[in-house]
Formats: sequence, C-alpha cells, structure tokens
Amino acid sequence: MIQVIMAKIKFNIPQAIKTKVLVYDILGKEVATVINDMLKPGDYEIDLEANRLPDGTYFYKLVANGFTETKQVVIKK
Repeated sequence: MIQVIMAKIKFNIPQAIKTKVLVYDILGKEVATVINDMLKPGDYEIDLEANRLPDGTYFYKLVANGFTETKQVVIKK
C-alpha cells in the first residue's frame, strides 16, 4: 500500500517575481525544490508531496524578492 502524505503550502505574491520554495531536513540539508520559477501576482496553494521523504521534521522556505519565510512541517506516516 502506498500512502501519500501532503502538506499544503499557502502564500501570496504581490507582483510578478522569481519565487522559490525549498525544503530542508532537520540538519539544514536541502532535500527538495518545490518551486523555482517566475510567478504572477496572486494567491497560491501548493502541495508538498511527502511520501518520498522519511518521517521527521522538515522546514520549507519561501524566497521571493528579498523576502524569506521559513516554516516547520512534521511528516509522520
């Protein structure tokens, strides 16, 4: 049986800018790039598919136009 674990990442982009959403493990190693693209203004909701990551604590970082926000997500299957 395959269990799909997803976390919703929601954010707003006020203007068209290059945006990255990166995922890091507890040791600070980058384990995934969710977005690395030019995004148009608007509200976004993306799914972080976590079924390929082991259980544990992760951090996702939103980087856009000098703005950085980091939040924690715990994956438990």
